[in-house]
Amino acid sequence: MQATLKSSVRFTGTGLHSGAAVHLVIHPASADYGIWFKRTDILLGDTMIPARWDVVEQTPLCTRIVNSAGVSVATIEHLMAALAGCGIHNALIEIDGPEVPILDGSAAEFVRAILKAGVVAQDTPVRAIEILKPISVERGDARAELVPADELRIDFHIDFVDAAIGQQTKGLNMANGSFVRELCDSRTFCRQADVETMQANGLALGGDPAENAVVFDGDKVLSPGGLRYADEPVRHKMLDALGDLALAGAPILGRYLGTRAGHALTNELLRVLFADPSAWRYVECDHQMAARLPGAGVHMAEFPAVA
Repeated sequence: MQATLKSSVRFTGTGLHSGAAVHLVIHPASADYGIWFKRTDILLGDTMIPARWDVVEQTPLCTRIVNSAGVSVATIEHLMAALAGCGIHNALIEIDGPEVPILDGSAAEFVRAILKAGVVAQDTPVRAIEILKPISVERGDARAELVPADELRIDFHIDFVDAAIGQQTKGLNMANGSFVRELCDSRTFCRQADVETMQANGLALGGDPAENAVVFDGDKVLSPGGLRYADEPVRHKMLDALGDLALAGAPILGRYLGTRAGHALTNELLRVLFADPSAWRYVECDHQMAARLPGAGVHMAEFPAVA
């Protein structure tokens, strides 16, 4: 069955790129509602934005959605990953600013609050998107691909010149709480060489290596406390990928393979997928199929102690 939260949950924090304070509330929603954002700081016009692939505006460092009136919300990927990883299909997200709070740089605080509030099944079956044939997109040395599979599996490879990151590869089946156990507390990261450039361009103004990001410089980890996992960067890229894939509007049954891929490439992959009706179909999930979806049966005991 589809699922939503048992009760609303609230967050206060700072936007990673804007540096602005923001308040956000996730409300339960009825079956077949989907995931929608509402800008509560805008009083006139259309303030509703669907969390959907076809309203994504291409940005290199985060995922930003914008409606036909030009109203937008940015950096939604960690929240979307938390909702998908906890098996939430329907929710209304009210936010009083243009960017989701970065919190600790991962999806952990979103996941903790959702699981604490509780997840309630609804009286409507889940429809999933079944991948029927391989599709892929490439930009330079970056590649993203979806291939048929019985569950959602994410495989990712990254390669950075900084020795503290280097080459990292990881793959996970997203069913049975693996997102909560393995990925949700992996934080966003960047290279020290990029920090000044981003801030000079009005980005990463709310970034703080002591609170919400991991910063690398060559063979050094500059953030106090170091890494939560030796391969935290690739885990975070997988977290981002789950959040961006959640914009498909339904759980995906297929294997995602990312090589140096980012937000824009994953969104381009969804656009290519939905442009080809022979590449996918909706399937109504029975109990066996639903058990293979992200978030199925997840509970607070699976929340990682490191977060």
